[in-house]
Amino acid sequence: MTDETATNRDAEAASFIEASERQQKSSFLGEFWQFARQNKKWWLTPVVLSLLLVAVLVVLSATAAGPFIYTLF
Repeated sequence: MTDETATNRDAEAASFIEASERQQKSSFLGEFWQFARQNKKWWLTPVVLSLLLVAVLVVLSATAAGPFIYTLF
C-alpha cells in the first residue's frame, strides 16, 4: 500500500465521520415520515397508526381505564 492510498483512505474516513456528526439525530417517527415521503409509501401510514392505536389500548387495558375500554367493544 502506498502512502497516497493510505492518505486517500484516511481523508475518506474523516469526511465520513464529519458527515455523520453533522447529521441531526431524528426520532423513529421522524425517520418513518421521511421514509414514507421519499419512497411514496403512503399506504404504510394507516397501518402504523392502527398498530399504535392497538398498542395504546393494550397498555390502557392494564390500568384503571380498563373497564371503560372494554365497554367500547
